[in-house]
Amino acid sequence: QVQLVESGGGLVQAGGSLRLSCAASGRTFSGLNMGWFREAPGKEREFVAVINWGGGTTYYATSVKGRFTISRDNAKNMVYLQMNSLKPEDTAVYYCAASQTYTTRRGAFGSWGQGTQVTVSS
Repeated sequence: QVQLVESGGGLVQAGGSLRLSCAASGRTFSGLNMGWFREAPGKEREFVAVINWGGGTTYYATSVKGRFTISRDNAKNMVYLQMNSLKPEDTAVYYCAASQTYTTRRGAFGSWGQGTQVTVSS
């Protein structure tokens, strides 16, 4: 099992940027595929982005493609989500998650962080 801790959330105006970080500890991080999900009030947790174990392959939800960038540093056991051109509809709790498979399916991610709040004001 891998332990995940997110940071970097906060309050930002529409059009602004934030960079979320996820620190991993425990089992071998470099062998895991990593994803970001988000959960807005009254909505189900949804997929945002995923990166494969090597960092060479990424995939994004349509709603964030072109604005968000997922990356990782296996030497530091870190995953990042750079969020640009933020919109009020991006407001949510953002979660980092780990999976043994490269997928967008929430159920395939077995390890989750506690989440970090992102609030975008209009």
